[in-house]
Amino acid sequence: MIELFSDTQTRPTPAMREAMARAEVGDEQLGLDPTVEELCARVASLLGHEAGVLLPSGTMGNLIGLLLHVGTTGEEVLLHELAHPRRFEAGGAARLVGAVLTPLASPTGVFDAAQVRAAAHDPGDRYAPRTRLVSVEQPTNVTGGHVWPLETLDGVLAAAADLGLATHLDGARLLNAVVASGVPADRWAGGVDTAWIDFTKGLGAPLGAVLVGSADTIARAWRFKQMLGGALRQAGVAAAACLHALDHHVDRLADDHARARRLAEAAAEVAPQAVDPTAVETNIVVLRGIDAPAVREALARRGVGAGALGPSALRLVTHLDVDDADCAHAESALQEALRETEASRAQG
Repeated sequence: MIELFSDTQTRPTPAMREAMARAEVGDEQLGLDPTVEELCARVASLLGHEAGVLLPSGTMGNLIGLLLHVGTTGEEVLLHELAHPRRFEAGGAARLVGAVLTPLASPTGVFDAAQVRAAAHDPGDRYAPRTRLVSVEQPTNVTGGHVWPLETLDGVLAAAADLGLATHLDGARLLNAVVASGVPADRWAGGVDTAWIDFTKGLGAPLGAVLVGSADTIARAWRFKQMLGGALRQAGVAAAACLHALDHHVDRLADDHARARRLAEAAAEVAPQAVDPTAVETNIVVLRGIDAPAVREALARRGVGAGALGPSALRLVTHLDVDDADCAHAESALQEALRETEASRAQG
């Protein structure tokens, strides 16, 4: 199966496994794992912050980000309507933080300063939840892997500062945005209060995310990490995979982007209404206005995995384990699947 369900399907390369086997380790909770310490320092510097902490997952990075910035149950977070904490984190923000997640609408996943200003509540309004945090996903996920325009992000951060709101960056695929835009990671992430990057997607590591912020913020994050069961021991084995990914798997993200564009172009030849190939910026392709379950089934019969986002939207994600030959097969399979399902739908 050529798995385009998600870039979470990547597997450690032989070279990454070798790096993991050689890793120097120690007790991560006591600051005695040199490989973890190196990774955290490196990611903090990369993203323009003072300190970092290794977490098992990016979902924990979002949850701790909310815990850091939302002080009291019933306080409000502004984020996109399809952002990961609303759609894919099992209601953890409500159950474990007590946050009100207020959705901002946008077809691309990118909202603007005017929306933030309009949605934020007056702190003196005793009837409304007190707005505390603005959370941004860069690049976007289920809306199609879009990269925020730099000026739009700057505007959102400026609006948040004017309103006295904290800011958090969900950077699950931030390095995809860096490669696609040519804008360095610290320019994207340096202006927010907290940010994290994930190593288990296009970077190909088996686990791990690093949350960054000020030294004081990360000291507080450690308490939440302990509380949530995220504290580790000899985690240098995982950190070594992440360091290997930073050294060897970042520049090659451009290959994933090119293959995603190829998939979009192939789909557009058959179903031009389903996708605009020129809007595919990173490694995510979303086809809309199709019979998504039927296309997914037709693809599976041809050895290609995909993810349905609902009855009429399908997501395809390229990654480290999909090479040019796999992409060529997937292109052909996608065109056949679209033709088959479009014909079936036309027949009623």
